Amino acid sequence: MNLTKAEVGREYIVKAIETDDEELNAFLFSLGCYSGEPITVVSRRRRNCVVSIKDGRYTIDDDLAAAIII
Repeated sequence: MNLTKAEVGREYIVKAIETDDEELNAFLFSLGCYSGEPITVVSRRRRNCVVSIKDGRYTIDDDLAAAIII
């Protein structure tokens, strides 16, 4: 299951990042989003969602959320 199907307010563990784009992979890694890390969807709006990773909150679009496997 990817992050686009996650329930709001529930904590998940990132299992993998599925992308062939190294730049996208590096960006997610810089946010602290990599395999084994907890992630929580805080809210959803249109084609974006707000996620909590470690001590930060970030807005990501659905295309980026689809690459995060939980």
